[in-house]
Amino acid sequence: MADRKVLTDISSTAWEHPADKAALQTLRAIPGFDEVVRKVMGLIGERGVRLFFTADSVRVGPRQRPKLDALYSEVLETLDYKGERPELFVSQTPFVNAMAVGFERPFIVLNSGALGLLDREERRVLIGHELGHIMSGHATYTTIALILLNAGFTAIPGLGLIALPIQLALLEWSRKAELSADRAGLLASQDPTVTMGMYLKFAGGMPDDDESSLEEFLVQAEEYEVGGHAIDGVLKVLNLLFRSHPFNTARAAELQRWQKSGAYERILAGDYPRPGDDTRPLGDDVADAADYYGAQTRQAAASVGDVLNRARDAFNTAFRSPGNGGGSGGGAPPA
Repeated sequence: MADRKVLTDISSTAWEHPADKAALQTLRAIPGFDEVVRKVMGLIGERGVRLFFTADSVRVGPRQRPKLDALYSEVLETLDYKGERPELFVSQTPFVNAMAVGFERPFIVLNSGALGLLDREERRVLIGHELGHIMSGHATYTTIALILLNAGFTAIPGLGLIALPIQLALLEWSRKAELSADRAGLLASQDPTVTMGMYLKFAGGMPDDDESSLEEFLVQAEEYEVGGHAIDGVLKVLNLLFRSHPFNTARAAELQRWQKSGAYERILAGDYPRPGDDTRPLGDDVADAADYYGAQTRQAAASVGDVLNRARDAFNTAFRSPGNGGGSGGGAPPA
């Protein structure tokens, strides 16, 4: 897009999902979590994080992957990033992923598998997504999650008893933080078709000599979210428990909802919070997050209730006595 708008002085609150903030507050409220943060940062440290994640990757710059470096510069300009330029690395790994990690000086790592899958404009979305993580202050918690979930809680002395609740809360926050960064990726690209098309590729890879349809993918996303048997709502929750990212269909659908809400167009028109703005009361974020989680909870509860009702009816039918209209073999057992 030649007419991509520079979002001058934009605050990260412009794209942050209310559920991201709510999940982070829940995480911080878990007894012992502050101790986990101190232990990990004390044990690993900024230098250790940088060595841990970049020992075997390539640092991007004007003389190293200059085209990628120029694209990164464009994303920094579009989101009007302030301060020292975060370093950008490319890691040789087939997994289609990227990350923003670090404590005091976060940096971005793009997996070669992701770069091989995406074209230039889709890479713009991915870089914008990771820069959004940094601007929203996600990198510290992402780094802690990566260390604990990959190295294991046993690697940090004294964390065994609180491992599971912190693990689940970290993953829940991580999934919601992705929804915020997805919006940042769209703002960096300013092309909804390209942005949602990236999640189509994340879900199904390259079509090779075949054809792929974003429209059909979004239909599939809607079917996942609203269709299916009553038990599906429960299964969706269980399937997500130990994932760090939402499913790609859900991410595309969530991003489309945000676009259709008008928030995306208002930002492009210049109507967005600046650093230091305090125009939105904290209670509004809490209320939005409550509405978001409440809708999910009500849907899951309704699904569970429906399943239990069906099970009860089936049980009653199977064991109803013949005298009450039941089938053969349904009488009371002998005394």
